[in-house]
Amino acid sequence: MHDDRTLVEARLRRVLDERIRPAVYPESVPLEVAVWHAPGEPVPVAEGLAADVEPITVGSRWGAPWGTSWFRVTGTVPEAWAGRTVEAILDLGFDENMPGFQCEGLVYRPDGTPVKGLNPRNQWVRIGAPVQGGEEVRLHVEAASNPVVMDYRPFTPTPLGDLETAGRDPQYTLARMDLAVLDETVWHLVTDLEVLGELMAELPVDSPRRWEILRAVERALDAVDLQDVGGTAERARSRLTDVLAVPAVPSAHRISAVGHAHIDSAWLWPLRETVRKVARTAANMTALLDDEPDFVFAMSQAQQWAWVKEHRPEVWARVKKAVAEGRFVPAGGMWVESDTNMPGSEAMARQFVHGKRFFLDEFGVENDEAWLPDTFGFAAGLPQIIKAAGSRYLLTQKISWSRTNSFPHHTFRWEGIDGTRIFTHFPPVDTYNCSMRGAEIAHAVRNFKDKGAARHSLAPTGWGDGGGGTTREMVAKAARLRDLEGSATVTWETPSAFFAKAEAENPEPPVWVGELYLELHRATLTSQAGTKQGNRRSEHLLREAELWAATAAVRTGFPYPYADLDRIWKTVLLHQFHDILPGSSIAWVHREARATYARVADELGGIIDAAQRALAGEGSVPLLFNAAPHTRSGVPAGGARPAEMSGRTTRAERPDGGHVLDNGLLRVGVDARGLVDSALDLAAGRETIAPGRTGNLLQLHQDLPNMWDAWDVDEFYRNTVTDLTDADEVTPGDDGVTVRIVRTFGASRVTQVLSLPPGEKRLVVDTEVDWHETEKFLKLAFPLDLHTDRYASETQFGHFFRPTHTNTSWEAAKFEACNHRFVHLQEPDWGVAVVNDGTYGHDVTRAVRGDGGTTTTVRVSLLRAPRFPDPETDQGVHRFRHALVPGASIGDAVREGWRVNLPERRLHGAGEVAPLVTVDRDSVVVTAVKLADDGSGDVVVRFHEAHGARAHATLTAGFPVAGVEVTDLLERPLADTAPPTVDDGRITVRLRPFELTTLRLKRA
Repeated sequence: MHDDRTLVEARLRRVLDERIRPAVYPESVPLEVAVWHAPGEPVPVAEGLAADVEPITVGSRWGAPWGTSWFRVTGTVPEAWAGRTVEAILDLGFDENMPGFQCEGLVYRPDGTPVKGLNPRNQWVRIGAPVQGGEEVRLHVEAASNPVVMDYRPFTPTPLGDLETAGRDPQYTLARMDLAVLDETVWHLVTDLEVLGELMAELPVDSPRRWEILRAVERALDAVDLQDVGGTAERARSRLTDVLAVPAVPSAHRISAVGHAHIDSAWLWPLRETVRKVARTAANMTALLDDEPDFVFAMSQAQQWAWVKEHRPEVWARVKKAVAEGRFVPAGGMWVESDTNMPGSEAMARQFVHGKRFFLDEFGVENDEAWLPDTFGFAAGLPQIIKAAGSRYLLTQKISWSRTNSFPHHTFRWEGIDGTRIFTHFPPVDTYNCSMRGAEIAHAVRNFKDKGAARHSLAPTGWGDGGGGTTREMVAKAARLRDLEGSATVTWETPSAFFAKAEAENPEPPVWVGELYLELHRATLTSQAGTKQGNRRSEHLLREAELWAATAAVRTGFPYPYADLDRIWKTVLLHQFHDILPGSSIAWVHREARATYARVADELGGIIDAAQRALAGEGSVPLLFNAAPHTRSGVPAGGARPAEMSGRTTRAERPDGGHVLDNGLLRVGVDARGLVDSALDLAAGRETIAPGRTGNLLQLHQDLPNMWDAWDVDEFYRNTVTDLTDADEVTPGDDGVTVRIVRTFGASRVTQVLSLPPGEKRLVVDTEVDWHETEKFLKLAFPLDLHTDRYASETQFGHFFRPTHTNTSWEAAKFEACNHRFVHLQEPDWGVAVVNDGTYGHDVTRAVRGDGGTTTTVRVSLLRAPRFPDPETDQGVHRFRHALVPGASIGDAVREGWRVNLPERRLHGAGEVAPLVTVDRDSVVVTAVKLADDGSGDVVVRFHEAHGARAHATLTAGFPVAGVEVTDLLERPLADTAPPTVDDGRITVRLRPFELTTLRLKRA
């Protein structure tokens, strides 16, 4: 037989595009359209429905950036269409290639009942099937004219990312507003041909199945009368029946399709617009569930569910009904799909507390899985947190984006820092917007790395970010792929059903130990420094507010602010979303975030002050309140008393114009350029700074990544560097015992103050940067005279180690990494810590000197200046605090990290305030002291072993205790864990390295 394969395939493409698809709607009549443009922010539905409208015609421009327009469409179904299926086709000016990134709409009936969302791949609204001739049609569309921020030239700087700079020019052209007859037979023929054509293209050319499909397609095309597609569509479909009926081979890969619409809680749109994106998608998906009995849809992020409940009660009613039927599934059990690298220990725990509790309270549903398809890598402390929240599984997609190394598994157990293992799945389809195309399904099969041991994978299916979720076309394709030779089998299932099957077939999968590092988007650890500092400050203020309010409630009857703390926690958790905290959202998002963090700080400051005043009482005794988990200045953790002062600091000038700071523990030399050329640990007789090098060195790099400007820093940034060694001023500080340095470079100015606190072995570096650079990367370097092949980075509830070398491509790819409050480097008998109050990105490199020694350089990432999506990223004044701690053990690093993030608070009162709880081992760190969320008055204490060693400790309650329970993060007793014994308020605990424990203390 002659090879005519390419001829038939080309014929299929043209006939589908030019004849069959256009015949899906063979007849149409125009609708009348009128519009009202809301003058400001979105209005309530009732106001939009009642607004006075003006006529508008197809082809007219509409929609200022970030505006809302209410369209009213009216018409009459022609009598000749009686008994047929009729739909309204409402095209607001969509670009079908950009679902989720442009204008969108939500359709309402005149009584305010929501119908469905309008999106680029979802422009239809069913009028009737069958319809009555002469039926009057009246619909209202709440249309959002969200601008296209990331266009076909995706990383071009644009003013469209903020309402204040976007302008008022209309963005869109009204394209089509028609009533049309839907020919369902033609629609099904399109789907048949698409499924078979896409499958055929993925099969080997020498496969008999490919040629069987080719001949069936050819026969179907022969059966189509191109001048009467509707009249011959059924005949064409009959030619495909046999080839569509051949079942899949028994060994076929099995795909669990989960209806999905990944919606970023903010990104290229503000938070207020996400509220509407979620409502549109939820309306769309509940409508699709009504039409498709096999379909299942899952939605994560409790915050988004809460938005629907609060802002769109009419959509919420439909959602609740679908949840009760088990087909609209709460997923993930987190407040938002947060970043997991930067949130602190308690914040990461509260993501699960608030997320799971919302789904339990609203629906009685508890999630087994963490659902984080788009998060930019996963911290090594996360498995223990997932387990402590009562969950068992993790799903993500993003690691497939790594640019250097291909992750070796799709289904595996992920082991965290304490040994906890979580069953984890990376969908091999390599997208969280699967559309059921044949290429996607075939890629999942080929790509699946666990063949032989397993044959199940998951496919999150639907357009995200306001693209409308799963479409009826996707559902129709999945139905044909349910059992079709040559393809994986596709079944709609819930996430929990998938995980149960996957774990049952592969109960002992491979194990991956340590962080799941994304070899991409490394700059998200630094971009938008103000947002990151706001998050860090809020986390620690929340700790203080809970600690002092709980202590005051137990001691004085102070009214514990349950509702306020709950609300503030949810606000902070929302802003940990994986495009807010990482700094990859538009200017509008970060402008609002800065204002929100300021309000949070004011409100939490008020709670802290009120609680401390209640505890201090009236008096003139000077009290230091210590919220850190370690004794400070003689004040116990969680208590208050007069501070014990020890030692003094001196400053002397050097002949070279430099200065020497000395406090008897540490002697620091500062040269005439304001650089640290010596940091001598006097007790150990050990120099910290590498010979011939200087610390406190600011370094400036050119920084234009190949793409993803706010997200990425590419390794070539290191090829060029400018050391900022010129100083305008190097002078004594106002107190006489500090050194003040001023530098200018480009359009920017840096002011630093170097200080040695009395009685403490740490050099504090306070840096203020008035930053006005573009596409630059600013780092702060400390070259250390220290030999080690690994270093420790703090993460949630502990720390873990990264190499200082680049032996393999996996190690070399980690050229920018995350830490929380400290990094720590250690030789067997001596170490150094670098601690911070609000930075996360860093790098550590090593070099061997001519004298044979090793210089290990720690560089803290301070600021970037990308221009997309926020052209003014980080412009303005920023303040950072870092400390260099020579001679530090890992315990010192832990303690100093807490110290720099929890400044002392001082006020006068009647006398000492005893801690509510104490622990007799510094290695056991209390991360939360609070009252139980259920309002019972029980005291909840959460703590972990922080040094990486086993610990035997005694926790002592400073109040009468009637009983103790070990609980999960949601403060529920653990059924398989015996409660510890209580002896006169003393509770003995034994902890594994990094083990996390939550105790609930019942007050007598």
